[in-house]
Amino acid sequence: MSTPKILVEAHGPVTTIIINRPQARNALDNEAAHGLADALRAFEADPEARVAVLTGAGGAFCAGADLKELGSGTDYFPWAGSDEGPLRAPLSKPVIAAVEGHACAGGLGVALFCDIRIVDDTATFGVFSRRWGVPMSDGTTVRLPRIVGQGRAMDMLLTGRAVSADEAIAIGLATRKVARGTTRTEAETLARQIAGFPPIAMTSDRKSAYESFDRDEAAAIKREMELSLDARRQESQGGAARFARGEGRHGQFKK
Repeated sequence: MSTPKILVEAHGPVTTIIINRPQARNALDNEAAHGLADALRAFEADPEARVAVLTGAGGAFCAGADLKELGSGTDYFPWAGSDEGPLRAPLSKPVIAAVEGHACAGGLGVALFCDIRIVDDTATFGVFSRRWGVPMSDGTTVRLPRIVGQGRAMDMLLTGRAVSADEAIAIGLATRKVARGTTRTEAETLARQIAGFPPIAMTSDRKSAYESFDRDEAAAIKREMELSLDARRQESQGGAARFARGEGRHGQFKK
């Protein structure tokens, strides 16, 4: 039997999705890309799953599209620009990238799709496909400027240079740096923490942040208020009551 190219492990509210092509630095051929889309859709549809961790097997995150498959004459489908693409639009629930090794070309796009990117000192980001004439079709040209700013994004997009873990932290591309080899463990720990928060307020705040890009400031603030209503009705009073009883004093929280 062949080894699955995408592995999924569920532990309570946390789902870990693993790109499992280490012999190709977890480059996604078309089969694996469709498998990743299926795994993300399944996570989205699972009412018990609250946060996902996305990582790669064997010390690499994702080296982008499988250029050997592309070079053989098999075209790849747009990962963000097609309805069946795994990176088409943000999910309704958080996704954390645990990045070791290369997150390059389309693999950079996979990392950018996630809300938080945790790295160790082996992580390397870059639009390495620049040298092969392969364009981005994974959301990178849209999401990268929003995360690191237009100037830094253009530097990466036009030069195709490698960006180390430390530089990624400095420019906001990566969120946290952890000890070598611990990105998955740290990402899953963070996922459990996030999953323990009242979900309605957390997901509405996240949605407001994403939707604000498409609105002017006044419209974005109005939308923030609209999205907050369910949490205000269902979670806020209970949370305030817990605070009044003493939970959270001096920065101490149970979750």
